[in-house]
Amino acid sequence: MGRFRLRGRRRRSRGPTPQRVPLRAVIPNLVTSLAACAGITSISFSSEGRFQSALWALLVACICDGMDGRIARLLKASSKLGAELDSLADFVNFGVAPAMFMYFWFTGGPQHVLDGEPVNPILIRTVLACALYYAMCDCFRLARFNTMLEQDTAPYWTNFFTGVPAPGGCWIVLTPAMLALALDSKWMPPPYLGMFMLLFTGTLMASRLPTISLKHVHISKRSMPFVLAALLLLVAFLVSNFWLTLGVMGVLYMLTVPVSGWCFLQTRARYERSRAAQTATRTAEE
Repeated sequence: MGRFRLRGRRRRSRGPTPQRVPLRAVIPNLVTSLAACAGITSISFSSEGRFQSALWALLVACICDGMDGRIARLLKASSKLGAELDSLADFVNFGVAPAMFMYFWFTGGPQHVLDGEPVNPILIRTVLACALYYAMCDCFRLARFNTMLEQDTAPYWTNFFTGVPAPGGCWIVLTPAMLALALDSKWMPPPYLGMFMLLFTGTLMASRLPTISLKHVHISKRSMPFVLAALLLLVAFLVSNFWLTLGVMGVLYMLTVPVSGWCFLQTRARYERSRAAQTATRTAEE
């Protein structure tokens, strides 16, 4: 009986111990998921004609988008899954949600009625085409950004983005809505302005125009008091008139695109001159 038990008993092979993921690694992905939920909520609000609530939801998505990467670096929880999730969330938040907002806003909401009159079906389809163009340009810009992470870039590209970033494009395209909201519907931009903003902003995002990046911008100690004073003034304007301040800042940001191009040309010229001088020095030494 004992032999039978010994022969019939099989030893269970101990496999590798399952890897455990720390709880802190989930927090950045949770923040990214909250950003995507805010973007989807903005689409829902836009389809219901609740445009101010849609803008607030997009603002929450922008805040979460700016926090998830910093939280991941702070907690040392960066991962490829988080990077892919962030790109998908950016497409929803800064591509699809603004496009749907502009579509419903410029076509009279879900009923497609402006000033008590139905909107022309041709105009509705045209605005929809412009909105799709903007969303696809944002998708292309995010895909190109992911591929450029694995490529070596010239040093003079350090302080610049290739094209307008997705959050900046969302900010620019929604500037007319912010200004109209601040003026309490006293100024309603025509649908042709909305179509122009969608096409213009989408082209800026898909283009290779250099735009300034504030990640690597440093401020000298002498100018620090002036910068702090400007930030305090900006906070005061945001408290007093939030949407008007954001709209004016969107216009100013759009005007920085040609300035960024000029700064990029100057930076590239200095880099090429320094490279040429180093090459000449090496040739002379040889």
